[in-house]
Amino acid sequence: MSAKNLDNHNRWRSKTIAFRVSPEENEQIEIAVRLSGLTKQDYITRRLLNRDIVVQGNPRVYKALRNQLAAVLGELRRMEAGGGVDDELLATIRLIAVTLDGMKED
Repeated sequence: MSAKNLDNHNRWRSKTIAFRVSPEENEQIEIAVRLSGLTKQDYITRRLLNRDIVVQGNPRVYKALRNQLAAVLGELRRMEAGGGVDDELLATIRLIAVTLDGMKED
């Protein structure tokens, strides 16, 4: 059993919500969580409640950005020039761009 924790209003999180995702959807969620710097629980809760995801720059986020950019660059090099870019890769590139754009304001 996981440890109890509190939400932002000091209320105990005592309800469990679970759902199934495909391996590809899971990878997209994991990428977004790593780039946000939040826990998976906090990230999913904020997205479900239509709250803003505010990324605070820290070494873990910078490392995740660097690693994800390297993965995207490797994938783009593997592809033929301009052809075969799938929607998931484009979504990852957009997420990285938005994250970097928001962090440069700091």
